[in-house]
Amino acid sequence: MCALSPETERNPSPPPDTSDGDEAEVTDAIGDTVYSKHWLFSTLSRLIQMVTKSPEESDGQIHLTDDEEEDLCRVWDMAMDKDVAGFLQEFKAPEILLGVIAKSRNPRLTEICVGILGNIACFPDTCLTLSQNEDLGAVLLLLLGDADPPTLLETSRLILTCVSQKDVSSLWLQRIRQQTSVRGNLLFIMSSSTNTDLLEKVGELVDKLFDLDEELMKGWITARPSEEGDAGDSCLDLAPCLLEAAKQLRAESPNGLEVYLHVLQLLTTVKEGIQIGGPGKAVWNFVCEVVCDDLCQPNDLAVVLQEQKGSLVQAFSVLQALYGFHEEWESKDDTSKYFSLCLQDTVAALVKRGYLTEKNCLTAFGRLLPNYQTSVSEPIFPHKLTEIYKNVCLISCEMPH
Repeated sequence: MCALSPETERNPSPPPDTSDGDEAEVTDAIGDTVYSKHWLFSTLSRLIQMVTKSPEESDGQIHLTDDEEEDLCRVWDMAMDKDVAGFLQEFKAPEILLGVIAKSRNPRLTEICVGILGNIACFPDTCLTLSQNEDLGAVLLLLLGDADPPTLLETSRLILTCVSQKDVSSLWLQRIRQQTSVRGNLLFIMSSSTNTDLLEKVGELVDKLFDLDEELMKGWITARPSEEGDAGDSCLDLAPCLLEAAKQLRAESPNGLEVYLHVLQLLTTVKEGIQIGGPGKAVWNFVCEVVCDDLCQPNDLAVVLQEQKGSLVQAFSVLQALYGFHEEWESKDDTSKYFSLCLQDTVAALVKRGYLTEKNCLTAFGRLLPNYQTSVSEPIFPHKLTEIYKNVCLISCEMPH
């Protein structure tokens, strides 16, 4: 989603009107907008002057006044308009912003510049031109190693925006495969950050990458420290980092948790992801707890269950994939038994309260049957469904409470 900095309390106002009449206003307007070409030229020119100051004048760092920051935030907001984004592209604004990013040691300025680029990238034509800039692509991937959370958030958003556009996704995937630091930097964020927005966006980026490129996912699963250089975070493994981020988001962001459950589900679609040993057991335990303690609780309203369906689908997909490996874990603890009892308790409560009835069981099976007919060895007639429901009730009544 294209958005302003979280520090901005409101959308900046349009730049001041500098025209002397209707005709001049039309000439100065950018496309069909009310934004002024003159004002935008002036703001970008001042930005260029800031960057080109000699070291003696700037003491090696770019400083922003409150007025300069406000004007740049206006540009950030204006770039959400397609006409303005195209105009900025024609004016070589991406090159200007790249120069600022390369020289700036001001986190707020870097964040704003990357945010402007992120808004420019929201449109296919400008995204294509921006993505073809090799220097810009390299700098943005290196920015994933920055220490400033707002900058990391905007960088992740920009890369996700580009990767999500089919005309340039292959170009970005190639860059990411070649720049091995991307894996270590994203894993470090997932394993150490407490910033909910950042964890969500990084999760969305990883999810998109894995969805588009299975070989990239396999490489990230099996990568060894020697393959990533001597960076301190190169020894991080994928599954534990995903799990740590999911735990952080569990109570704070249901949407973020769903994203990470989907990433874990993607991992289980390849044998490299299934055979993850110790982390697999930790994933099993965590997903069991989420299902039993957070999702589909007996007192939940129907609308809550509807909201949770995405997470439930991902969670059960992960558990189904890992189930074949649970026996060796079961000998060491009672995780599988705990999960089974939790589900049984839930079924018993649903039957007792009247939420699980013969009628809605028949309806549910009837809706599922068309999708799974090839898995059924013989036709399931209504009396068969009734028998299944009775068995569910019998099992529920016989369980210890």
